[in-house]
Order: sequence, then C-alpha cells, then structure tokens
Amino acid sequence: MIFNNMILILPFTLLMASCSIPENINEKWYQQRWCEQKDGQVEVILKDKTRCDCLTDDYAIEVDFSRKWAEAVGQSLHYAKMTGKQAGILLIVENKNDKKHLARLKSVITFHNLPITVWTTRQSELD
Repeated sequence: MIFNNMILILPFTLLMASCSIPENINEKWYQQRWCEQKDGQVEVILKDKTRCDCLTDDYAIEVDFSRKWAEAVGQSLHYAKMTGKQAGILLIVENKNDKKHLARLKSVITFHNLPITVWTTRQSELD
C-alpha cells in the first residue's frame, strides 16, 4: 500500500518541481542583474560583517524569493540601519503562487507603517 502511494506521489512531486524556477537561476543571478541595472553595488560587506545584497545611492536592498518575504523585512531594515540608507526589498515573483507572498509583504509593511520600498522582478525582465 505504501509503495503504491509513493508511485502516485513521485510523479506529482516531479511535476511541481519542474514548475518552479530553474535550479541554475538562483538569488544571486537576480541580484546581480537587477542591481547592475540600478547602478548599485552587489554584496556589500557592512561593518558587522553582514552582506547587503544591493546598495544604491539611496537604498540598502535585500533580494529574496517571494517565499522568504518575512526574512526580507528584517534584513532590509537591518541593512538600512547599518548604512543610513532607505530600506528596500526586491522580491522575486515568478508565478501566480508567488503573488500571495507579495500581498503578505505589502500588508505587513502597510499595517506597521514600515519605511520599506518594494520592487518585484522575474527572469524575463532581466534576461
């Protein structure tokens, strides 16, 4: 019985994995391309040895996949504190499911009146 269930689950799991972002396109790929377009510096090491994903003239930006939106809030605020710049989040939104994470992020920022600017991107915008 367990073996039969595994046979049914495996193809479904493989199908779901194939619908996600390709393995070779990681956060750093998005980070480098987007930050370069904004004339920013990538992976700036701060005084406390943390790394700001993208530092522009005005913003300290955390780049993350949409599912990591909550982590991005804290990191962006920390980078802003360390640099004296405005907090920013670049959220990678590749599919419809990712949009729920974007909505959560925006609602938390609004509810708490957080000083965070949010941008979104997807692979097709950076190719």
